[in-house]
Amino acid sequence: LALYFHIGEREEKCIIEDLPSDTLVFGNYKMQRWDIHKHDFLESAPGLGMYVTVSTPSGEVLLSKLYGPQGTFSFTSHLSGEHIICFQSNSTRLLAIAGSKLRIHLDIRVGEHFFDESAVQAKEKVDEVNVRLEHLIEQIHHVSKEQDYEREREEKFRKTSEETNSNILWWAIVQTLILISVGIWQIKSLRDFFIAKKLV
Repeated sequence: LALYFHIGEREEKCIIEDLPSDTLVFGNYKMQRWDIHKHDFLESAPGLGMYVTVSTPSGEVLLSKLYGPQGTFSFTSHLSGEHIICFQSNSTRLLAIAGSKLRIHLDIRVGEHFFDESAVQAKEKVDEVNVRLEHLIEQIHHVSKEQDYEREREEKFRKTSEETNSNILWWAIVQTLILISVGIWQIKSLRDFFIAKKLV
């Protein structure tokens, strides 16, 4: 997932990632500040930092840390479900009053490591084929986890649908019995009325 978004200084922005359990997530970001004189975003945002907070579906905080104007963060999901990742700059009050606008470039990778080619080249004794093979195996494990998670969600949805259909069926049966009972009661009442009036 690679994207960018705009926020005001000290404004919080959150995204939601639906993750399987035991999944490694890496995030890489870069902040740019709007320059009112150049009417463009500067390539660097000196003096600014970024608070990154990650919350689980149960509300537990997995990560809460202050980083620089650009950086990398990572966490591992313990529960399956929607994880909330929030970003907020650590601007001073003066900067916030100035109304500066920030652009955040964000790259989130799920179930994999950021593949560092320079690190591979620096390790002379490491066979590049083996490294790429390990990377591929890691991707296969991630795909397998994703499939297991999707099957789990599908099973939960199927159970919910079956329970709903069962409830609807019972309600229809109850309604039918009520209608039959009311009909029998009305026929009996009319018959008693006609007998009382000696019409039959």
